Amino acid sequence: MSLIHSQKRVLSGMRPTGRLHLGHYHGVLKNWINLQHEYDCMFFVADWHALTTHYDEPEIIQENVWQMVVDWLASGVNPGSSSLFIQSRVPEHAELHLLLSMITPLSWVERVPSYKDMLVKNNERELSTYGFLGYPVLQSADILIYQAGNVPVGADQVPHIEMTREIARRFNHIYGRDPGFEDLAEVAIRKLGRKNSKLYRGLRRDYMEQGNQESRETALALVSDQKNIPLSDRDRLFGYLEGGGKAILPEPQSLLTDASVMPGLDGNKMSKSYGNTISLREEPDSVDKKIKTMTTDPARVRRKDPGDPNKCPVFDLHKIYSDAEQKEWVIQGCRSGSIGCVDCKKPLIESILEEQQPMRERAKQYEENPDLVKSIVSEGCEKARNIAKSTIEEVRSAMGLDYR
Repeated sequence: MSLIHSQKRVLSGMRPTGRLHLGHYHGVLKNWINLQHEYDCMFFVADWHALTTHYDEPEIIQENVWQMVVDWLASGVNPGSSSLFIQSRVPEHAELHLLLSMITPLSWVERVPSYKDMLVKNNERELSTYGFLGYPVLQSADILIYQAGNVPVGADQVPHIEMTREIARRFNHIYGRDPGFEDLAEVAIRKLGRKNSKLYRGLRRDYMEQGNQESRETALALVSDQKNIPLSDRDRLFGYLEGGGKAILPEPQSLLTDASVMPGLDGNKMSKSYGNTISLREEPDSVDKKIKTMTTDPARVRRKDPGDPNKCPVFDLHKIYSDAEQKEWVIQGCRSGSIGCVDCKKPLIESILEEQQPMRERAKQYEENPDLVKSIVSEGCEKARNIAKSTIEEVRSAMGLDYR
């Protein structure tokens, strides 16, 4: 797969935790829905990753998988614009994980911040397992098996993408340097023609010496536009640009998403562990009850008592759902005591129900026809596996494992 094609592919996944809530929608799914119109998107259910922390609860994983996929579809993820699949249905993930683990230093795994964070958050579980220790390498394999150039992540996940880049770079350095690599790269440069050869050398020097990303991007585009040179030469020029060998596994880039934190019913981050969520497909009566019973500024004992919106969890939700005019109405009304908490909550309930209505309608067709969901996933798995097989063949060949 060419590096330019790689840059057009996006990969993202979620652990199957069952039905999703509005925090998932505003934090991840809305971004997926936008990306599917711009990139070749592949979204997967990370069921093997669920086993790294919940290996003793296999009975809940399968039901969680299907409920989560229905929520993806209900939210607007379009199987006609993106591929939805299950990680364990593509065993090449596991093979690449094994092969990459052979070259990944132990210190790289142990320094990943999310590894340490998960140890702390799951301290009640027995996580001193080989699978849990190696999960960052499995995540890297998830990305690299599809040669995905872009991975949408929040700022806290950037270190993991950096480790994936390091693993890809190390792999390419060890296995991408065929005999006489530099000499072959020089031959390939000359095939660009006098003008383009000079331009490529200058851009490469600028990137290697100054770290100029713009020069790198220009050089990548220059090589990709050359239709008169073999694909092997193009791959070699991509690798030579990075200073290593042939780019067998392209290095992914972090596609930073907005760090929007969805507030829960208690003002903390919306999370199942806090019990403060509203699910995507929650019944209107339940949504109405949850919002109406939310705690507000404790200073407002009586309706006419003035309050402070900044001390009220309800206003945190208004920041997500209300426009500037509505928020100003809440601020002035709360501080002056001219509106009550019930008045404040009413437009918020309407906005949430309006957002959820199309989700409930879309979900209904999938809930009534589970075979349709399985068909969508099966098609996505087939596409994913075809890509994964191609990558693993390249990897085996580079590592001397293609016995023929």
